[in-house]
Amino acid sequence: MNTEGRPSAGRPSAGRPSAGRPSARQVWLAPAYVLHQYPYRDTSRIVEVFTGDHGRLTLFARGASGPKSALRGVLRPFQRILVSWSGKGEACQLVTAEVDGLITSLAPNRLMSGFYLNELLLKLTQRCDPHPAIFHSYAACMQALCEGEYEEPALRRFEKRLLNDLGYGLELERTGEGVPVEMSRYYRFAAESGPQPCVADAPGAVYGQSLVDLQAERFGDARSLRDAKRVLRAAIDACLDGRSLKSREVALALRHRESVS
Repeated sequence: MNTEGRPSAGRPSAGRPSAGRPSARQVWLAPAYVLHQYPYRDTSRIVEVFTGDHGRLTLFARGASGPKSALRGVLRPFQRILVSWSGKGEACQLVTAEVDGLITSLAPNRLMSGFYLNELLLKLTQRCDPHPAIFHSYAACMQALCEGEYEEPALRRFEKRLLNDLGYGLELERTGEGVPVEMSRYYRFAAESGPQPCVADAPGAVYGQSLVDLQAERFGDARSLRDAKRVLRAAIDACLDGRSLKSREVALALRHRESVS
């Protein structure tokens, strides 16, 4: 595999910049995932990709929708790829893209989980802000979903790691007053203040054992997973600052349709 940011033998080099003009940046074969794309003019596409060493990028894929384009089967979500691009600023020109490793795909009943992960990255990361740890967490979660592992634990682990790596780490082991969480008690969780003791039937109450399980990323039973989802949703909603997630709205609409059919 070629080193990112350096042309390999046989590939065109960037050349020397003219005096007074910024040079075009060239990156070769960077591991990436497609988060979103949309058509541009007749046969081109604008593609949002997420890379480990370069963060989230917007790439212009010329002719990608053309009938003879080699990119048509490569630029698809949930598939790890290698991308090469050239340009200046936040929007660059896609040069090449190829599948990295095995061809993967999500089962139809897991597509909404994949779209949810992609939307989280689109909403919570900044362009050109590298997050190698988030990239590896996303890759691990996507592999688990593609290989048929249980969805809920994989999603909860990714959400927790995403928040940690973005600097919004959760306090799960102590209350706002610094008192250790007791596994047999109930707590109300707030993203700003952490766990606060409450009674079992209080709105939003989660079990102390569930907080301990979430801290260890170990989910032993249905209650642990349910409480983890409640805690992480509260934290993610705080980070979204009022913005909605379309993938969440679509998933709710689909579940409602199934329940009435």
